[in-house]
Amino acid sequence: MRALSLTCCFTLISVVALAPPNCEIWGQNEICYEACELSMEAIHNPQGSYKSQVLFDEAIQKCPNFAYAYMEKGVPFLKRGQFIEWKKLIDKAVELDPEQYLGYRGWCRLQFLRDYEGAIADIERLKALVSYDIGFCQTGDYHLNFALAFCHKELGQVDKAKQLMLEQIAQEGYMPGLYDYYHLGVLFYELGDLESAETYFNLQNQENDGLGETFYYLALIHQQQGQVEKFKEYIELAESKYANGYFRVDTYTETFDKIYLEDIVLARASY
Repeated sequence: MRALSLTCCFTLISVVALAPPNCEIWGQNEICYEACELSMEAIHNPQGSYKSQVLFDEAIQKCPNFAYAYMEKGVPFLKRGQFIEWKKLIDKAVELDPEQYLGYRGWCRLQFLRDYEGAIADIERLKALVSYDIGFCQTGDYHLNFALAFCHKELGQVDKAKQLMLEQIAQEGYMPGLYDYYHLGVLFYELGDLESAETYFNLQNQENDGLGETFYYLALIHQQQGQVEKFKEYIELAESKYANGYFRVDTYTETFDKIYLEDIVLARASY
């Protein structure tokens, strides 16, 4: 239930962040109001379909300053891997409404393109623009400060990544994300701090009912500590959990700190 409630919560946050606009806001501007209505019609057609894209084109032609139409028109290109076409459209959306779309573009640069420098630039620019919490990424899985941490880690700036993660989970009122503790555990494991890593992996198990990846790392920790029976117990749990679907997955890209079933099987075969 904990995992389910968090998923629903983050999904809501994500949807709100890029929700369709209220067309009534454009009531004093008849042309842009019509463009908004065309966009609402577009999103009720299959995403990326000829009909939806034509409607977005009509909306943009009517109101070239309507950022939402550019963003939504670009989404199918992003999902299809047509990144040049997507980039042109999302850049225009950001130009017109940076507060709304900088975080989205930054996350997509990280998730789809592994453009760490570009993602950092977008998210840091968003932080400089607003006085409120910058919120979560489009998938709802991570706060954008964790996205920043992933970028810095991949660029070899591990201390900065650790600082960002720890500061975020220490924020008053912050509810840890579905995988926050997992990534902290991986980070501390890679730094050789097995005690802290074990603490965070155990917290991850409490939050999300045990992922195969979490038990895999706990097994490796016990292996390094010479606790053979504990290693065997956890590596078998890892394989069982993973085989039964308890692992992180993303529809379009590889997840960060990804572990595969093959990794678990190889580790088990070492004993």
